[in-house]
Amino acid sequence: MSNRLERDSMGEMAVPADALYGAQTQRAVLNFPVSGQRLPEGFIAALIMLKQAAARANLGLGLLPAPIAQAIDQAAQQLLESDFMPHFPLDVFQTGSGTSSNMNANEVLATLASRSGVAVSANDHVNYGQSSNDAIPTAIHIAASLALHQQLLPALEHLTATLQKKSEQVGHHVKTGRTHLMDAMPVRLGQVLDGWQAQIRAQIAQLQSLQPRIQGLAQGGTAVGTGINAHPDFSLAFCDVLSERCNLRFTPAPDFFAALGSQDAAVALSGALRGLAVSLMKIANDLRWMNSGPLAGLAEIELEALQPGSSIMPGKVNPVIPESVAMVAAQVIGNDAAITIAGQSGNFELNVMLPLVARNLLESLSLLSNACRLLADKAIASFKVNEDQLQHALARNPILVTALNPLIGYAKAADIAKQAYKEKRPVIDVAVEQTDLSRDELLSLLDPAKLADGGL
Repeated sequence: MSNRLERDSMGEMAVPADALYGAQTQRAVLNFPVSGQRLPEGFIAALIMLKQAAARANLGLGLLPAPIAQAIDQAAQQLLESDFMPHFPLDVFQTGSGTSSNMNANEVLATLASRSGVAVSANDHVNYGQSSNDAIPTAIHIAASLALHQQLLPALEHLTATLQKKSEQVGHHVKTGRTHLMDAMPVRLGQVLDGWQAQIRAQIAQLQSLQPRIQGLAQGGTAVGTGINAHPDFSLAFCDVLSERCNLRFTPAPDFFAALGSQDAAVALSGALRGLAVSLMKIANDLRWMNSGPLAGLAEIELEALQPGSSIMPGKVNPVIPESVAMVAAQVIGNDAAITIAGQSGNFELNVMLPLVARNLLESLSLLSNACRLLADKAIASFKVNEDQLQHALARNPILVTALNPLIGYAKAADIAKQAYKEKRPVIDVAVEQTDLSRDELLSLLDPAKLADGGL
């Protein structure tokens, strides 16, 4: 491979001849051969958009000559409209401020912009009025805001709409409720689906409440939060340009010291994603239990058969989508644990685990977005109800006797339930023998559909 020599403040560095980046990026390539994982594409795109918005803002404030600002703007747009990831080779586990990635973007844009015939400097022009210390937190917020607005919230709305439609289709079916995995009072399938929908709607509300906070940006705080080398109006001008470009309202953070020294907003968003993961885990596991069987399990529903389930057992089909969703939930919970630790690494005026926060937060947003759509389309929308199995279990459920408590007392009802279970008989047959109530009265009192509606 042929190289060219580039120079930075530490001296000369050999860089691949066809690379758009320069010496500082190459130093970081050599310094951090840790994981082979690069920062997410959404983060890099946000960083490029940041540089574009900064160039436009600095042009509007009269701080950069028009030819230079326009060259940076056009270079950024060229990158965004192409496969830009090969130009951003750095490992996630790099300097904690993300300085290497900030300079990677500065160098790539300076190289491209200079090809227009204008001499553009990575530090003096592309990075004008900025620091890695405010640019990287800002890029995290931009990327997370866009992923939340464009991907996750629409996916969650799709999931709730699918749950609503399925509830309307199959909600009339009555099944055995379960507590402690043991038989309990009857419920309608619609009540189960509506409960899941309520969980997701609550998570949507929680995520929406965090949008203004995550859309507050550190840009303008520069090195330590004082705004050194940035125009007093830069942060607001930057947010105005970015808001127009992204069709999403960004604002300067209420306090730049907090925005640089902490990652509290990212920690809060990650916590909300963890909460969503817990809800999805519950729904996925309920589907797995309801689908279990087909002979030795509950077999209340039949999930869509998507692929063979065993390399050795012919005919076996597994609940692959709920399993996939459960694994996503586990990963998101793990990502949140790492983000929580990273959030504690705000030492004085700068958090120094920013690349880790960026990687984990954006991965969680992406995983959850994809998992929600899979759960909606390939599990909830397509499962079938096994009505015969539901009715068979309901008819033999001794817990139905709970409805007789006000008439015969808890102790007598318990005796009937135990006898029905021991003799494997319908509870109504035992109740006819052990009470003065007629079969017609008992049929009405123990009607599973009525009991699912509270006995009314």
